[in-house]
Amino acid sequence: AQEALNPEDEVDEFLSRAIDARSIDQLRKDHVKKFLLTFQTPELEKKYSKKVDDRFGGYVACTLLVFCFICCLQIMVFPHSPLMLGVYVGIFILLAAILFVGGGAWGGLAVYDGVLFPRLQLFPTTLQRLSQKIVQSRAHSTVIGVFTILLVFIAAFVNMFACSRVALRDCAARELNVTPEAVGPCQLRALNFSLGTPAGPCHHDGLACDFPEYFNYSVVLSLLACSVFLHISSIGKLLLMVAIEATYLVLVEGPQAALFDNADLLVVANALPAEGKVALRYVTPVILAVFALALYLHAQQVESTARLDFLWKLQVGPGARGRGRPPPRTPGLGWTWGPGAAPAWCCAMQATGEKEEMEELQAYNRRLLHNILPKDVAAHFLARERRNDELYYQSCECVAVMFASISNFSEFYVELEANNEGVECLRLLNEIIADFDEV
Repeated sequence: AQEALNPEDEVDEFLSRAIDARSIDQLRKDHVKKFLLTFQTPELEKKYSKKVDDRFGGYVACTLLVFCFICCLQIMVFPHSPLMLGVYVGIFILLAAILFVGGGAWGGLAVYDGVLFPRLQLFPTTLQRLSQKIVQSRAHSTVIGVFTILLVFIAAFVNMFACSRVALRDCAARELNVTPEAVGPCQLRALNFSLGTPAGPCHHDGLACDFPEYFNYSVVLSLLACSVFLHISSIGKLLLMVAIEATYLVLVEGPQAALFDNADLLVVANALPAEGKVALRYVTPVILAVFALALYLHAQQVESTARLDFLWKLQVGPGARGRGRPPPRTPGLGWTWGPGAAPAWCCAMQATGEKEEMEELQAYNRRLLHNILPKDVAAHFLARERRNDELYYQSCECVAVMFASISNFSEFYVELEANNEGVECLRLLNEIIADFDEV
């Protein structure tokens, strides 16, 4: 069990955490704009925009999962129609194709020492180049990410156009030969209008969609797809969510307004508690606005953390060598010296030292592996996502195996003072092996 800290140590630890927090806030204040979350210097922003996010396939996979949730929700709640089937199948094919190109083909490549090596020859070279062009370009991946989000949004509301838009109050007034203002719960019950009943005379031109609030839930799920793509900026996500909300609210308050008014009337007709109930048309903008605000705050936190992590890596990067001196200044980025910055510098020096030791050990292991295997073979086995049962020859179309032996080498090897106790014999053997590796 860890011993309890005495009051003096607790105070020191508390002050240390407070100072570190202030240094992070100061770093954010000095280099990152408050609302836009962009760097104040163009050099830093240009470097950050060149960062490659190789998790694009995972983002599209999550978007496809959200789309499947929307499909299941609407298939269970709303009547089926050819429009629903055609749109859902088409969007699924498009999302699967994007996932295949952006994620699957990219997954067939491995990055080692800045060089791309094929893991499996399952994908054509043209497809691999296209996948690489998408993933390694922030602009291309952002455009395709926005396109996938819009596809999910279309799936969330497109089934509204197959629903009947006849005003239930006007239809009941015509049936009873009264004015629309006189139609109430009693009149609707007299006509046997209730939630979930088959389409009556009022819905001859479309399907009876008695639960339009599930369209709201579907749009909320499509907004959730915006937060999946981490490489899209928080401002970009905000603008995209505002555009999605505005488009949907135009439909709710305009052509599809009768759909939501009918649902409110049916709730009253079914003798459900209606006191203090707010119309669904007015609740919808509030729900979407609150959810979009929460997603925007989350996006700001994620982007702020990513940019601070980028600054940290610049400050404790390969250029910061040695533990006894501060790191060099990066163009547009410098250290702020003061009471709050000293602990951050000490932590940076410690992190730099640990990173140097790790890099030295990794380089030593790589040199040792290259002494045993050729570089291409070593790169294959160092690939992070290589399958355990995958052998090197499976990634090559044509394979030739050459066996070679050095006759009477044991008689040639002699440990004498003239050949440096046998070291020269081993050097000659190493040169012969290196020549075979070149072949």
